[in-house]
Amino acid sequence: MRRAPSLLVLGLLCLSACDRAAPPPAAADKVPAKAAAPAPWANDPSALRIEADVRKLSDDVMEGRETGTRGYTMASEYVGKRFASIGLQPAGDDGTFFQRVPLLKATRVREGAAFTVNRGGRSIALRFQDQFLPSQNFNAPQAAVEAPAVFVGQAVEAPALGVDDFKGLALEGKIAVLFGGAPARFDDDRRAFHSSYREKLRAVTSHGAIGAIFVNTAEDEAGSPWTRNAANWNRPAMRLRDADGRGIDSFPQLRVVASVSAAAADLVFADGPQTAAQLFDAARDGTLKGFGLPGTIALASRTTVEPIESRNVVAKLPGSDSALGAEHMVYTAHLDHVGIGAPVKGDTIYNGALDNALGVAILLEAAQQLQATKQPPKRSALFVAVTAEEKGLLGAEWFATHPTVPAGSMVANINMDMPVLMAPTTDVVPIGVEHSTLQATLDAAAKDVGVALSPDPFPEESVFVRSDQYAFIRAGVPAVYLTGGVVAADKADGRDPKVALRYFLRNCYHQPCDDADTQPIQYGDAARMARLNARIGQLVGDAPERPRWNDGDFFGGMFARDAAGGAGK
Repeated sequence: MRRAPSLLVLGLLCLSACDRAAPPPAAADKVPAKAAAPAPWANDPSALRIEADVRKLSDDVMEGRETGTRGYTMASEYVGKRFASIGLQPAGDDGTFFQRVPLLKATRVREGAAFTVNRGGRSIALRFQDQFLPSQNFNAPQAAVEAPAVFVGQAVEAPALGVDDFKGLALEGKIAVLFGGAPARFDDDRRAFHSSYREKLRAVTSHGAIGAIFVNTAEDEAGSPWTRNAANWNRPAMRLRDADGRGIDSFPQLRVVASVSAAAADLVFADGPQTAAQLFDAARDGTLKGFGLPGTIALASRTTVEPIESRNVVAKLPGSDSALGAEHMVYTAHLDHVGIGAPVKGDTIYNGALDNALGVAILLEAAQQLQATKQPPKRSALFVAVTAEEKGLLGAEWFATHPTVPAGSMVANINMDMPVLMAPTTDVVPIGVEHSTLQATLDAAAKDVGVALSPDPFPEESVFVRSDQYAFIRAGVPAVYLTGGVVAADKADGRDPKVALRYFLRNCYHQPCDDADTQPIQYGDAARMARLNARIGQLVGDAPERPRWNDGDFFGGMFARDAAGGAGK
């Protein structure tokens, strides 16, 4: 769920060309090209297994592995067979490797969608796709609302932090207009929590809103251009489906939710007390104040909704201790990607090699290494390739709330998502490790493996709540998200991992060029990450006590389990 940071990229030399063989001579009488040197990991079985898995999972035949598609089913079959070949036990439903995940699939319909600002005796109609997009509606195939609108800043309600964007505003029966994000002065944890899309919808609903409009800022689109996302406007959204067939967290009170491009923001705020540019400045300065807008806004949407089913792939390595074996460490990596989409340079398959075939391949290799140890960890280990991460962490949420083991037995989550390993490094970034006693475990494991640990290079991106570990955090399970390093192994060769990361996020994240042939994936670094994951599992598995949240931790206080093992708040 990570998006590109709001940073301009000047370019990256020797990115795709590095580690590739020179082209063959054009004619037989020319001097033969010098043979390319073998990759540094050519004799590393671990790295070669990871490469083979990445290439298989990101092959065109998998059709981008979108949740609910034939391609995803093929990928899940492959992972299940790999789990079996490693020697793991099936830990899904009915003695299989698969856990069913019930979903609703909702797809926008262009015809019938509308966004009109009625103000000052005139009507301003925004253009579908170019200027606005209605969100997929899981509660009604056709929906419409017309009401006065109220700007509620970033919809943050945190009086203890000195911010209440709803104070003095009457939102009942009206449409909430809001920006994403949270005040920059918040610490990383609170900014991450209050930036959550779900928390914002929950907040405006609690104040009586009947519709919502998210307005993009220039900063939003610097990293994630509107045109790129809007090109795939017909890509479906999904929600978990409850026993009655209804969408979970679908906020039926909000009749229509829509998004507006930064370029069209002035149309939303026309004739209001502040222009869009003034509000963008206020958002940067942390001085946003809400206000009512004149006139009304009319929104309409059409959506096709259908029930579908996907599946998590779940395997178990039993613990070696008769007592501690009843507790479980949970390794996760999302198997899904975004499927087939708008063509880019003639390519319509969004292969998802780094996001997240590589994470799944590292999970498989960590499982193989733990299974091969002479003395397996005392606690059991679960390996879960989850579905629907790209749809909102849905597969992870389903497993965290409907685990195939007793909920109170899950002691830690170790997640791997989109390790951008495109330049050799000496480190790994463990996001969120500072929240629990896992920090000491990570420090010891990194020392044993011989790798450094670096802080998150982009804390403003709030990644700790935007990948699958957050589903386990919400269930009260301490978690860490491991991703690629940022310290160059050889500064003299000109490959900067931070620049490589920015380049990827700006150019190939959720694009067809995220494939195993285009990206210079450093499989040696991936093998080291697998060794680190395995070592973490060994240490967590053998520790006398299960990991716990640090005293006073924000997420621990918000979601920690109670003494009986149930979820907290």
